[in-house]
Amino acid sequence: MARVFLLLALCVLPALVSAARPGRNPFAVQGRVYCDTCLAGFETPKTTYIAGAKVKVECRDRKTQDLVYSKEGTTGSTGTYTITVDEDHKDQVCDAMLVSSPRKDCSSPSAGRDRARVILTSYNGLVSTTRYANSMGFMAAQPMSGCTELLRSYQEYDN
Repeated sequence: MARVFLLLALCVLPALVSAARPGRNPFAVQGRVYCDTCLAGFETPKTTYIAGAKVKVECRDRKTQDLVYSKEGTTGSTGTYTITVDEDHKDQVCDAMLVSSPRKDCSSPSAGRDRARVILTSYNGLVSTTRYANSMGFMAAQPMSGCTELLRSYQEYDN
């Protein structure tokens, strides 16, 4: 009788524990935060990337818009952030968003470039668990020198 219980404990118990534990395959949301030094509204060759900027990933219910998940992160020396998200957010709307900039001269979020939509589910055909978010930016208080010529060069090819 003791052998039956021992066999049961050795075979069935580990299977029950592994079945009750969810499979963990976290997502990595990766993106960059920049300072729009020319006030162009997009990245240019004069764009600088911000180290130490705070960003967050938020997921909301698609129907009720209730906040379901939120996690913050900080950019590294190259202005790149990586936020690990442990769960699958199947039918939720998830966005990476700017929180704050450590630079006083570049702390106003750029309209339309202050958030980036990310898809955080495994049920979409993507094999990789890394999700790349579009770059997000802050506007500089004053444009830097040389921006007028740069923006003019973009207009040369405009028909």
